[in-house]
Amino acid sequence: MPRARLIVAGVATVVVGVLLWATRGYTFYFDEWTFITAAPGWTLATYFAPHNEHPAIALRAVYSALLHTIGLRAYWPYMAVLLLAHVSNVLLLFELVRRRSGELIALAAALLLLLLGAGWEDLIWAFQMAWLASIACGLGALLALQSPRGAPLAAGLVAAALACSGIGLLFAVAVTVQLLLTRERRRELGWLVLVGVGLAVWWLAFGRLGNHPNPQPTAANLLVDPVYALWALGEAVAAIFGEGGWFGPPLLVLAAAAVAWRWRRSGADPLAVGVLAGLVAFYLVVGLGRAQLGIQQGGASRYLYVGAVPWLILLADAARGLPWRGTWRPALAACLFLACFSSAVLFYSFAIARPFVMERQVADYYALAAERNDPCLNPSAPVDLLVMPAVTRPELYYRAVDLFGDPRDGLTLHDRASYEAAVANLRKPGC
Repeated sequence: MPRARLIVAGVATVVVGVLLWATRGYTFYFDEWTFITAAPGWTLATYFAPHNEHPAIALRAVYSALLHTIGLRAYWPYMAVLLLAHVSNVLLLFELVRRRSGELIALAAALLLLLLGAGWEDLIWAFQMAWLASIACGLGALLALQSPRGAPLAAGLVAAALACSGIGLLFAVAVTVQLLLTRERRRELGWLVLVGVGLAVWWLAFGRLGNHPNPQPTAANLLVDPVYALWALGEAVAAIFGEGGWFGPPLLVLAAAAVAWRWRRSGADPLAVGVLAGLVAFYLVVGLGRAQLGIQQGGASRYLYVGAVPWLILLADAARGLPWRGTWRPALAACLFLACFSSAVLFYSFAIARPFVMERQVADYYALAAERNDPCLNPSAPVDLLVMPAVTRPELYYRAVDLFGDPRDGLTLHDRASYEAAVANLRKPGC
């Protein structure tokens, strides 16, 4: 398909336009307020502090730039950055798969990622731009290694991926394993050693001080971790086809069989082995810190997008052995259409509830504004632990609003019940 690249770019442009229009009434939410309320007091050291367990250097830099230019009066520029990262992932995945499996398979892989409904959380929440940027840098690193002299660029992109978020670990492992398995390129591992030293220094100085979810991880996670990783791997495969839950384990078996079949016929090339190693390592590391939340947490939407990308690379390799000519072509095209349609339906089913969450968030804004000069305002009151858990001191919210602008601009109060509840939360008891 000589015009496959143009088709991907055109469809991606349409999808991004639709998403920007559909999210035009969205606003800042949940973890974003951790950044926003603290941003007026950020120092140079703050940029290196982790967000939960993740490096967040690049994410803080982007939010700082946007807050000091756009401010809080518009959310669409933040969404635009997120969707730019998503489109970059789609195009980079297309290019990587095209070089390995041909344009037709690359087109299918790109469309499946573009319309990945199971990854809805990473497509409609601007804060996830860091995760998607990590993937973009990681895919760029894999592409850079296709060049005989691409190791320095690949190492730089791995470093950038890690500066965005811990998702970069997946690609750090993938690139390392690829070089290890390529005898004539092992000397180039020195570039990754520099990245590893930098990551170790960051962890010792800042990363070990990160926060873990409640309940805290325990030694029992070591026992649960393999099951957590297997469940997450299955959910990531199922996500590609717009499925989940108990579809995951059988689809994981089928996907593993397809990859094994391909490797048995043609041998396992270093890139594929590296991608699989990075995928498994990623979920094992995540499980060490989060398996105490239950194995089903490995199938959370934000992780499914991450896991789907390496699976698409691996399954695209396996697809090279399928009969793409004759009567098989329309049958396989029908399967692709059904997978994309199922993903779109899944995306809609989850995304349709988001406007109600946004209305509750807007109600909290109005409540904070109404109570600002009220003598009954509780200085240590959480306004809404569901959508604004980071705002437990209203004064920090007011400081941010005074500096960056009022997030209520252009947004109308509709959820009166949430407004009244937020006002009650902000007032001193009995006042």
